[in-house]
Amino acid sequence: MSDTPQTLRAALWMIGAIASFTAMAVAGRAVSFELDTFEIMMYRSFIGMIIVIGVAASTGHLGDITRRHMGAHTIRNIAHFAGQNLWFFALTVIPLAQVFALEFTSPLWLLVLSPFVLGERMTQTRALAALLGFAGILIVARPFGETVGLGVVTASLAAICFAITIIFTKRLTRSEKITCILFYLTVMQAVFGVLAAGYDGDVALPSATTAPWLLLIGCAGLLAHFCLTTALSLAPATVVVPIDFARLPVIAVIGWAAYAEALDVWVFVGALLIFAGNYFNIWTETQFKKTSNAQI
Repeated sequence: MSDTPQTLRAALWMIGAIASFTAMAVAGRAVSFELDTFEIMMYRSFIGMIIVIGVAASTGHLGDITRRHMGAHTIRNIAHFAGQNLWFFALTVIPLAQVFALEFTSPLWLLVLSPFVLGERMTQTRALAALLGFAGILIVARPFGETVGLGVVTASLAAICFAITIIFTKRLTRSEKITCILFYLTVMQAVFGVLAAGYDGDVALPSATTAPWLLLIGCAGLLAHFCLTTALSLAPATVVVPIDFARLPVIAVIGWAAYAEALDVWVFVGALLIFAGNYFNIWTETQFKKTSNAQI
């Protein structure tokens, strides 16, 4: 198959990812008026668990689920559970575009944390990419002259948690199948959700209004990551990442049309710097690998 069809297929998968991430954000805001973030995560995990086990059983992949590396699974899922709860909370208190812009800083936090967890070297290129991205964070958050809002803080913390999730996912993929990783993702977070939502003995049940939205959150969450992973398997990150950043203008328009959120030009300026940092790092790493392969 030629490069053009592969790239086109990756772009189509990325459209699916963008639609799924956007749908999850809209659905998360829709159910937030009746359910707290712990309850949202609990029901989302139940739905995801049913889907993962059903698909694994029907495709003969239940044997991929092992009990190796339970410590890594636990750390990964605590980080993801915390990050997803913070993300859902941020959706309710700041504009959707601002949440997405800050979420895109996860790869930059990954650059900062990887030397400590994965033993990867912090190069000058990676440091420059991180600095560009963090300049973008300052523009998006605009902390100067006023107190940083709780929504900005929680969205930023969510991005850090997602970076930790990516790091431990990277470690787990060295020895575990995706079915195993997704199984523990949904099962562990279902347990975390039950404990967090039920600690006060008061767990709200879905209403006829919220149930369809919860189903959408559960399905869209899994589908988004499946689409993104598939796109990355078909095309290089230098192609996929720019498409993924299309999520920002899409969600900004939805926020403007559905929730009367202002189209803040500075959010786009900051996001452009965040994108520049991410893309510069990916492009440099790609060129380095091409040079290394050519020398072999």
